[in-house]
Amino acid sequence: MSESSDELTAFSRRQSLNRRQHPQKVQKVAQKKVKVKSQQPGAKAGEAALTRSKNRISPPPNPGATRRVKSGLVMPGAVKPIPTVKGKIPPFRPGAVMVKTVRMEEPKIGRRSSRKTRLKPMAKTMLYIVRLLIVGVGMGAIVGTVLSVLDPANRITTNSTLQSNSNVARSQPQPTQTPPVTVSSLYLSQEIITLKNAVQNLAATNPNLTPGVFLVDLDTGNYVDFNGSASFPAASTIKVPILIAFFQDLDAGKIRLDEMLTMQQDMVGGGSGNLQYKPPGTQYAALEVATKMITISDNTATNMLIARLGGIDALNQRFRSWGLTATIIRNQLPDLPGTNTTSPRELANLMAIVSQGNLVSVPSRDLMLDILRRTQRDTLLPSGLGTGARIYHKTGDIGTILADAGLIVVPTGKRYVAAVMVQRPNNDPRAEKLISSISRAAYQEFSQNAVIPNSVTSTIPANGYQPPVVSPVPANSYQSPVINPQYYPPR
Repeated sequence: MSESSDELTAFSRRQSLNRRQHPQKVQKVAQKKVKVKSQQPGAKAGEAALTRSKNRISPPPNPGATRRVKSGLVMPGAVKPIPTVKGKIPPFRPGAVMVKTVRMEEPKIGRRSSRKTRLKPMAKTMLYIVRLLIVGVGMGAIVGTVLSVLDPANRITTNSTLQSNSNVARSQPQPTQTPPVTVSSLYLSQEIITLKNAVQNLAATNPNLTPGVFLVDLDTGNYVDFNGSASFPAASTIKVPILIAFFQDLDAGKIRLDEMLTMQQDMVGGGSGNLQYKPPGTQYAALEVATKMITISDNTATNMLIARLGGIDALNQRFRSWGLTATIIRNQLPDLPGTNTTSPRELANLMAIVSQGNLVSVPSRDLMLDILRRTQRDTLLPSGLGTGARIYHKTGDIGTILADAGLIVVPTGKRYVAAVMVQRPNNDPRAEKLISSISRAAYQEFSQNAVIPNSVTSTIPANGYQPPVVSPVPANSYQSPVINPQYYPPR
């Protein structure tokens, strides 16, 4: 066994040297030998006999062969020797058994490759389908949008809607050169030029005063706007929207007229009113607090109601919900610097709300009117009224501003609202005379254009509040409207 191994090793060494010297001949011989084997009929494929020789290994003699073929070693195709390092020959060991390690190539498993080849067409098909769906949806959306825009039915509907809207707009009376009304309760039709000229002439005679005037006939919508949208320090006129908010909460059940309110130390306000002289901790009924806020313009009572209604921010938010933009509370009363603001136009809107009862119930409206008619100061708007007229109003007075806003009812039944604010030098007395003069001019204009009721028995028209017909009273005397006594707590 060892000798044959030695001979094989020696043969492989000589054969490798012969191959390096004559590579082409070995290839030719191998090819010829393969051909010869294929031509022999009796030879079996894959059988080869090796004879041991001293120097070489030769195939067994073939009697049918006429040509001698040079011996060579033919290795099976499936066996590949492990390559050795080029140029190095292993040393010769006579007694060692040389084992040649060969590496067999594993046959490739075609299951995975075939599975991949089967999945690739399916994946491509699914990808194409998804792409077609995306493109189809996008094109459908684009085409649908274009068709909806170009649809004649839509164009006809739009045009008909515009035409109907324009017809409605033409059928309704349009105000002339008037900014939009902030509160829907106040309807405006056309401006009274003669009365506006009279107001302008009165303002021109007092160049040191800056008046703002807004007058509205509640029956016809005729009005006068002289600097009416300008923002002025509100002074105590800010108490009118606070009164409306109080009665709103009364209607909503958030407060009761007989609820006891406690005066705290931080609510005490100087200036007008007598609650400031009471000790902190004193309690008053809510109706009494609201009444003192208006009739004697009590600042402490106002601060108590502001706190009870949720505070300054809550009230300002409610004013904005009414459509008021210039009416803002910034400080408690008394607001001597004039940081709380409003405008004549918005005060007129508020008095129209009081008259028509749009934000409150009818009993609350009547109770508000009764409180407003008892305002003690009567030297501003009331001083310009004639005999038999009634006024429900609230004044405001600080050093830089003097104001009065109210609802006036002429004995003939005419109703109008007047809001006059005059910015002045500190406590200038001419502002009071100017307000009285403007009130007189307005009363003369509106009393001439009286409205005669269609029915004597109808005392409350459909568009607002109408006090009952009473006998004439002096100009500066006030008569309470007829109110159901059940809305008053026992005194």
